[in-house]
Amino acid sequence: MILVTGASGLLGQHVLAELTARGKKVRALYRNHIPTLYHSIPSSLVDWVEGDLLDVPSLQDAMQEVTQVFHCAAMVSYDKRFQEEMQEVNVTGTAHLVNCCLEKPNLRLVHVSSIATLGGGLPEKLINEENRWQESESHSNYAVSKYRAELEVWRGIAEGLQAVIVNPGIILGKGDPSRSSTNLFELVRNEFPYYTEGVTGWVDAVDVAKVMCLLMDSTIQEQRFVLVAENKSYVDVFTMMAHAMRVKPPHRLAKPWMTELVWRWEYLKSLVGGKVATITKETARAAHEKKYYSGKKIEDVLPDFKYQPLEHSIERICSSKSTVL
Repeated sequence: MILVTGASGLLGQHVLAELTARGKKVRALYRNHIPTLYHSIPSSLVDWVEGDLLDVPSLQDAMQEVTQVFHCAAMVSYDKRFQEEMQEVNVTGTAHLVNCCLEKPNLRLVHVSSIATLGGGLPEKLINEENRWQESESHSNYAVSKYRAELEVWRGIAEGLQAVIVNPGIILGKGDPSRSSTNLFELVRNEFPYYTEGVTGWVDAVDVAKVMCLLMDSTIQEQRFVLVAENKSYVDVFTMMAHAMRVKPPHRLAKPWMTELVWRWEYLKSLVGGKVATITKETARAAHEKKYYSGKKIEDVLPDFKYQPLEHSIERICSSKSTVL
């Protein structure tokens, strides 16, 4: 039996789609209600089970007869008001899962982390799996939570757990437009005019799901893999999205001082209106950073795997009949 945590999320649904396409039966964990699916997933192959990473008995029940676990569940927030909750879900939840996995001999775990847990590199070198975490006040609360979650997996590995970690860049794919990176498509579709010149790593959710399944079926363990297809500026990616959706691309450069004003204004609005801020101090500053990553290791280890070109991924996502865009 295969268990997928975070099965209602962007990546989790892609993992479900990949597994069921291979004819595998999956147990999918959900918290409150069975989610709306944005993919063609055979219902006969998915057993939805209510459970919570913070509720150990429910987690143990969900893991009955499980031999493979895809840990996609995580809380993503850059609003400091949700810092403690995010640490609890991402760190304590992962610790509980690792402990449950250790109770089962020969179980394999694929854990989804992030490039946010990698240390910075030299200007002329790409950031890769060897770039270790460096303590800094500049790290987002999300990055800290994912780093600490990774430590729980490494702790499990030290105690005998068969596990591998993937560190994806920004994941692009079909999903709930109000959540995760899918919101970027909505932003562009609504012809948001501003852009920044920041650069980061991007990857297709289909590729991440495929790699996770290949790693699960391999004998590889005790390793991590950066999953980045291409390093692109935000303006380049937003422009590709705009062209694919036939809307006007962003055309006004947002300078750092402008985004500093915006996040402060958004924060004040969130305090008054009680809503989650869409732009925060962390996201505003990250939008100007230029970081370049190497996703080459996975192609060396899995020679039959090749990343899809980012432009092709964006065109597919925007043209799909099942997309919410």
